Amino acid sequence: MTEPATTTATEGRFKKPLFIAAGVVVGIVILILAARFLASSVAGNQALNVEPGIAVSVEIQAGSSARQIATTMEEAGVVRAGDLRAVVDQQGVASQLQAGTYFLETLMTPEAVTERLITGPDTPTGSGIIVYEGHDVRRIIEGLAAETGYPVEDFEEALTSGAVTSVLLPTDLPDYVDALTRWEGLLFPARYEVPEDATPAEILTVIADETVRRVDTVDWSRLDELGITRYEALIVASLIQREAGVEADRPLIASVIYNRLEDDIPLQIDATVVYALGESPGRVLAEHLETDSP
Repeated sequence: MTEPATTTATEGRFKKPLFIAAGVVVGIVILILAARFLASSVAGNQALNVEPGIAVSVEIQAGSSARQIATTMEEAGVVRAGDLRAVVDQQGVASQLQAGTYFLETLMTPEAVTERLITGPDTPTGSGIIVYEGHDVRRIIEGLAAETGYPVEDFEEALTSGAVTSVLLPTDLPDYVDALTRWEGLLFPARYEVPEDATPAEILTVIADETVRRVDTVDWSRLDELGITRYEALIVASLIQREAGVEADRPLIASVIYNRLEDDIPLQIDATVVYALGESPGRVLAEHLETDSP
C-alpha cells in the first residue's frame, strides 16, 4: 500500500519555506562577516582611536622582547601591536629590534615601524650588544668579548668569581660541572643597550637579570609534579627547542625526555650528544651515542 498523497504534498509545502529561511540565515551571516572584514580593513590603525601624524617619543627598554616592543608601540599610539608583530614575524627580524628612544608619529604602518626598529633608535641608550640564541656560555662570552673589546678572560672571571650572581644559579651541581658551565642557560639571548664604559661584570649582570625577569613571568606550577627545579626545566626547554622542527613536535619531545629521566636511562638525543662532544659532527651517528659523558 502506498503512502497517501497528502504526506508528500505536506512535505513539499514545508520544504520551500525552510530552504528560503536557511538561505536568508546564511546570507545574513555572510553579510555580517563581510561587514566586519570591511570595517577592519577601512578602520586599520584607526582602531587605536588617536589622530594620525602626532609626534611621539617612545622609549624601548634594553632586553625588551618583540612582543613587549609591539605593546609599547601600541600604547604610544604608533601602531597596533598585532600588526607590528605580524610584520616582524613575517620578516624574521625579532632579534634585530633595537632598544633606545625613538621619535615617531601616531598611526604609522607596521612596515615603517619595523624598519625604524631595525635601523636603530634616534637616541641610543648606550652600546648595543647581542647574545645569540643557541650559543653555549663559552660562545656567548667569546661573542661579548668580540663586541666590546674586553678579553674573554675578563668575562669568564666575572662569571666564576662571584662578581655576577643570579637567584637561578644552582649551588648543588656535581663536581664535573665547573663554575663557568653552571651558567648555561642563564644568559638570556636578546639585544641589549649598555653604557659605553660598562665593565664585563656590569654587562653580564644586565643579561643575567634579564633572564630572571623572563623566568619570573613563566607559570612553573607543574614543577612539583615533574619533580624538577626551574634550572632543570630550563635545561629541558633548551633540549626541546634544539630538537623540535615544528611547534607540534614539542610536547612529544618533552614526553620522551621526561619518560627517559623517570626511567633513569640515557637521553641519547642529538642535542645532548652534540653538547657532550663540544662541537657538532655535522650528523650524529651511532658511534657518537657511545660518547662517555655525564
